[in-house]
Amino acid sequence: MNPIIFHIDVNSAYLSWTALELLQKNPDGTDIRTIPSIIGGDRATRHGIVLAKSLPAKTLYKIETAEPVASALRKCPNLTVVPPDHELYARRSRELMDYLRTLTPDIEQVSIDECYLDFTGIAHRYASYMDAARQIRDAVRTGMGFTVNVGISSKKVLAKMASDFEKPDKTHTLFPHELPKKLWHLPVSRLHMAGHSSVETLNKLGIVTIGDLARTDPELLSLHLKSHGRLLWEYANGIDDTPVASAPSQLKGIGNSTTLASDVTSAAEAKQILRGLADKVAMRLRRDNSLAASVCVEIKYNTFARVSHQMQLSSPTQTGEALYGFACSLFDALWDGTPIRLLGIRTGKLVKPDAPVQLTIFDYTPEDTRLKKKQQQLDAALDKIRNKYGKDAVFRGGTKR
Repeated sequence: MNPIIFHIDVNSAYLSWTALELLQKNPDGTDIRTIPSIIGGDRATRHGIVLAKSLPAKTLYKIETAEPVASALRKCPNLTVVPPDHELYARRSRELMDYLRTLTPDIEQVSIDECYLDFTGIAHRYASYMDAARQIRDAVRTGMGFTVNVGISSKKVLAKMASDFEKPDKTHTLFPHELPKKLWHLPVSRLHMAGHSSVETLNKLGIVTIGDLARTDPELLSLHLKSHGRLLWEYANGIDDTPVASAPSQLKGIGNSTTLASDVTSAAEAKQILRGLADKVAMRLRRDNSLAASVCVEIKYNTFARVSHQMQLSSPTQTGEALYGFACSLFDALWDGTPIRLLGIRTGKLVKPDAPVQLTIFDYTPEDTRLKKKQQQLDAALDKIRNKYGKDAVFRGGTKR
């Protein structure tokens, strides 16, 4: 039996949760969801970025998430600007997750306002998965005062993309057989994990829609985008066998981050820093005799807003080169161009080298095995030098120290 997976995503979480809090304090006040308004930054100083915007702000004034507050105010001088309240958001997030866990323990929370729910084990309680999704949406709307979208599929990545279809308060399906009709006509920028840099490269190759990407030779994509190209090809074709991880993904992990002396404003400079961080994390993994099955990149902007993105690895690793490649892919999908104050790499789902690993048909060709062995020998040599002479005794060329 194929699994049935829900992706549950709060509609405009920061705005909705702030609006409810303001109305609770002043029931006769204006609902900021109904007027041009944003969450983020400081109106007096005009600093910061837009974290969330109301529908009127979006439709009437074309205000976008992540654009500078100063730009939003130029578009709409009478814009209502409310600073974020992260303690409030954490509280409302816990309220939602606690409710969902009364339905099933098979919940994987991936951010403050979204999670995956494995519906397979509780399907017998409901007339259909569509009926269950409707009940969840109704319970959240009537019991908590905000709305969620529910995406449904047999694959996590497809459930995620389904929940991004028409909003708010909707349920959408995206099963593998529905890809040609529902997904392939969309621009490739709508594909999960397709960041600005990747989309530019794909467009130069004549790949405009997700369908174009799905029909492209994956070897060509790997040539231009390395491992991230194959990942995008897999997602375009609905290939994703990662299960819903009901245990927290970071129960045990190893990471490293650095606060920068001056803001970083270019991808090239950021990736120099990521290379150094990847090597340090890899060395700590080897010291722990562990391999990482998940990688997360964290960015803190000069606005003090934090964002992060993670991915599951088909083959666990402890090499700096592999971690660096995955970190660059995540960075390309995550960074919005805002100056960067902090960069970090975290690894999780650690396993021991002798743990059984399920490989895909693309893993470990003879050439891959040879290169992996050479990389392991290089890493061992570097570790030996650093252990004897200090962690900064040797470093890769191009690494920003």
